[in-house]
Amino acid sequence: MADSMVDQALLETWNRRHAEAEDLGRVATVVEQNLHLVKPGVQALDLACGRGATALYMAAAGLDVTAWDLSPVAIQRLELAAAEQGLSIRTAVRDVIAAPPEPASFDLVLVSYFLERSLAPAIARALRPGGLLFYQTFSRAAVSDEGPRSEQYRLGDNELLDLFAMLKVRVYREERCLGDTSRGWRDLAMLVAERV
Repeated sequence: MADSMVDQALLETWNRRHAEAEDLGRVATVVEQNLHLVKPGVQALDLACGRGATALYMAAAGLDVTAWDLSPVAIQRLELAAAEQGLSIRTAVRDVIAAPPEPASFDLVLVSYFLERSLAPAIARALRPGGLLFYQTFSRAAVSDEGPRSEQYRLGDNELLDLFAMLKVRVYREERCLGDTSRGWRDLAMLVAERV
């Protein structure tokens, strides 16, 4: 009973955040910088998509996009935006922790600003051979206050490489607090990795 109350509270929190947000969010940098690695038409999953800025970006670029999120409010906002932009995106309200993607079901899986370490093997298995994982989220080595307060939801040093060691690294970036912290790509880690 306590678990369902926690889940309901979490859902209410996310529904409220998505309802109150002024926009659809921002496109994941890992996708903006690396989409050239993907052929148009591939089947892509935006896992825990939020309001769907990146799902819309991928669909506009010619990918066959599926987008899942726990929040019905987020999915509703994404569906409305997709209809307004004339884009086709398959959406579902889905608890990805309880129901991760099926093995070998996508050519690309995007995870952006979501960290559930126990899902890493299922996410890797969801890729078809030659498929790519695009992942970015917050690092514990931060120079700003952006992102979650709890270290549970932040990556340790090189943690993405460890979580997805079964995949072949194609792009990795984690600047941490090196050098001039007023410049560069800070507070985050990104990975593009291939299932070979």
